[in-house]
Amino acid sequence: MKYVFFGTPDFAAIILEKLCACGLIPLAVVTNPDRPFGRKKIITPPPAKRVAHEYNIPILQPETITPGFLEELRGVAADFFIVAAYAKILPADLIGLPPRGALGVHPSLLPKLRGTTPIQTAILNGDKNAGTTIFLLDEKVDHGRILAQESIPVAGKNYIELARALAELSAELLVKTLPRWERGELAAVPQDETQATFTKK
Repeated sequence: MKYVFFGTPDFAAIILEKLCACGLIPLAVVTNPDRPFGRKKIITPPPAKRVAHEYNIPILQPETITPGFLEELRGVAADFFIVAAYAKILPADLIGLPPRGALGVHPSLLPKLRGTTPIQTAILNGDKNAGTTIFLLDEKVDHGRILAQESIPVAGKNYIELARALAELSAELLVKTLPRWERGELAAVPQDETQATFTKK
């Protein structure tokens, strides 16, 4: 599979690690630049970058999405992108670069809990179940057509535990979904806008 992986934090790193361990190694990893971390403000690479290093995957770390970066991506010649917690909204011209578009990974059962804090919101809402969605990115946030979803119970899990569980679930769902999607066996289903809810920071 010829794809580029976009992701930055631990959630993305867990997914990337699983994909690579299953032989689904991306052509490149796009992640945020290294940032100061901790009390001593030590410049630290994001978790997804560390996984990319382990597998000798080329790494791109643009501060912003520029025309030059789009040209660099075009040169990678990927068939599609996978985007999991990249922490930047991707413009339409980037999403439209690869022939098969971009797949998003969102840790909620879309259209429920669109936005930046679905895991925290599921806990704060007292939801019985949380979940993950693989969907086709479009120009709106967490809006595109759904390819696959799975859920797990929330009970007994704090944020860190639930985030890890959902990252692992997302990775497993991608491993199952990607081959079927490539073979054209999956129909993408539009989200029900009447059921949409949104999270806050």
